[in-house]
Amino acid sequence: MGRQREFSPEEALDAALTEFWSKGYEGTSYADLSAATGVARPGLYSVFGNKEELFFKALDRYETLYMGFMTHALTLPKAKAVIEAILVGSINLQTTQETAKGCLGINGAIACTEPSEPVRQELIRRRILSEKALAVRLQQAKDDGDLPSNVMPKDLARFVMTVTQGMAVQAKAGVSKAELRRVADMMLAQLP
Repeated sequence: MGRQREFSPEEALDAALTEFWSKGYEGTSYADLSAATGVARPGLYSVFGNKEELFFKALDRYETLYMGFMTHALTLPKAKAVIEAILVGSINLQTTQETAKGCLGINGAIACTEPSEPVRQELIRRRILSEKALAVRLQQAKDDGDLPSNVMPKDLARFVMTVTQGMAVQAKAGVSKAELRRVADMMLAQLP
């Protein structure tokens, strides 16, 4: 019996992450994952489980490697700085990768059919957690007098997240970093 080839699970996970980011969850086949990672399907199964489990692990890795700007933004002292850091961080993330444009979560959720409903639901759950964290931070800003009393933090958080998600779709379609920055600047100019 032949010996299985050794591979680095971290490197394989990073390659799978790029593949999912580039093609979305449903657009990525196990053949794509094997080609990208250099690991045969049985080896991927043995380390990561099925495609859904591999996607969730890739999503966790994406958050660890790329979403730190969000955590940092929430620590900034002024609401406008928080929002600007989220917009700029999103633009940088969505346009920096050579082969993977946009956002892994948006790319993964846009084209999910019924068999992939658990993936779509997990992406929705994570999006809601980010939006809630921003709403809590904006409520703090309102309580501190940094936002006017007529601003609804939950609505503003949803607005910011909707803009970042729209920019992700635009980035995936090839819109440049400079063009997305102009969108962000327009939004920032409208903030109270």
